[in-house]
Amino acid sequence: MNTKRIIPCLDVQKGRVVKGVSFGNLRDAGDPVELAALYDRVGADELVLLDISTSLEERKTMTEVIRKAAGVLSIPLTVGGGIHNTEDMLRLLRAGADKVSVNTAAVKTPDLVKAGAKRFGSQCIVVAIDACYDSREKDWFVYTHGGRRRTNHRVLDWVQEVVELGAGEILLTSMDQDGRKNGYDLDLTRTVSDQVSVPVIASGGAGKEEHFVELFNRTEADAALAASIFHYHEVSIPGLKKRLKEQGVPIR
Repeated sequence: MNTKRIIPCLDVQKGRVVKGVSFGNLRDAGDPVELAALYDRVGADELVLLDISTSLEERKTMTEVIRKAAGVLSIPLTVGGGIHNTEDMLRLLRAGADKVSVNTAAVKTPDLVKAGAKRFGSQCIVVAIDACYDSREKDWFVYTHGGRRRTNHRVLDWVQEVVELGAGEILLTSMDQDGRKNGYDLDLTRTVSDQVSVPVIASGGAGKEEHFVELFNRTEADAALAASIFHYHEVSIPGLKKRLKEQGVPIR
């Protein structure tokens, strides 16, 4: 059985880590390089760093943040945001990222996933999927542009398509649960992780240790991503890993 991973996420805007609820109401959560170093020390298995800025100047800031963060990390670093082509991927990998994450760009240009996998290998390509449930359609749909635009892609169809194109990992975020701290979307995660052969990282909704236990015991998720509960010291990674081991979850 594969060991499960615990992954803190840093959403970076203008060089600072921010966190909100359902992709809104952002508040400052600290310095990304300091937080990266902290998570490395306390036993995080990987780190995800997402650029939620848009301007060219902020792109330059982000590249420097990645370079500094990579310099303090001994664990894998995944970086997303502002990727439009394989040259953008190369820029982030050269700055120190181990993997790159694409979301909106992948929806706009699905062949970007294929091109990235061909140039850098599938192990470098993470497709991030922001999912929201439609009660009328009784299905999850993919959203882009930081959760602001709904697409016509049904999540399960889209995830299968990107895996066929060469995605090596799926970062699956429940917009319905994001920042609410009442648990991961187990139905969404189970539906996706049961259908694909690549690792699935569950994101959105973690509020206490028990939510991680539920996720790993009731779905086939390979990793759990969280942000605010780690940033604001509501859950410690060492304590969480101890609890998971006590519950029989294979953990690193």
